[in-house]
Amino acid sequence: MTKTHLADSSPAAPATPDETAGKPRLGRKRDHTRDTDILEAALDVLAETGYDGMTIDMVATRAKAGKATLYRRWASKSDLVLDAVACMKSKDLDLEALPDTGTLRGDLIAMVRPPNIRDAERKLNVMTGVVSMIARDPEMAAAAHAAIVAPRAAANRVLFERAIERGEIAADVELDTLSMIAPAMAAFRTLILRQSPDRDFFVGIIDNVVLPAAHRGTPAH
Repeated sequence: MTKTHLADSSPAAPATPDETAGKPRLGRKRDHTRDTDILEAALDVLAETGYDGMTIDMVATRAKAGKATLYRRWASKSDLVLDAVACMKSKDLDLEALPDTGTLRGDLIAMVRPPNIRDAERKLNVMTGVVSMIARDPEMAAAAHAAIVAPRAAANRVLFERAIERGEIAADVELDTLSMIAPAMAAFRTLILRQSPDRDFFVGIIDNVVLPAAHRGTPAH
């Protein structure tokens, strides 16, 4: 008697990679509602302990989140730190709402307000925390510059451009250099001297370095 092959009743063969390509994977959706809290906690820990001393456990504890939550979102500590530093960029100064007192000195001094000083100090402490990572990771170096130094330099540039338009300073001043003086000196004070840049520090830089440099040459009229 001939054996009959019942192909219809045999189990389905597993799908091949080609057959499953393009199909969405089912699984638990990531909850991004805690991202801001976690990134802020990462910045706080980073500023306090530095990158090498920081752990995922510390950040999870500070954010009151489960460690698994962090690892589902960030595969490594370096990924978390990179995102945390980059998120500071979203809190840049509003270049459309800078002080406008009518004089360059007035504008620069008006920028030296307690909230701005506290923000600058925190950012510089974060920069101190990532120094070891900056030295070996170009992506982190770029992120730190974009989030910590560039925003203040951009705000300064707007104030200098206004002064040029008023005829208060010469039109051919080195805007890039002038804009970077205060941020660069604040970074040096924090990273090298390990001192916080307070109001007296910023006012001294403005009066003794920035304004004398800005007033070199003949003002445009």
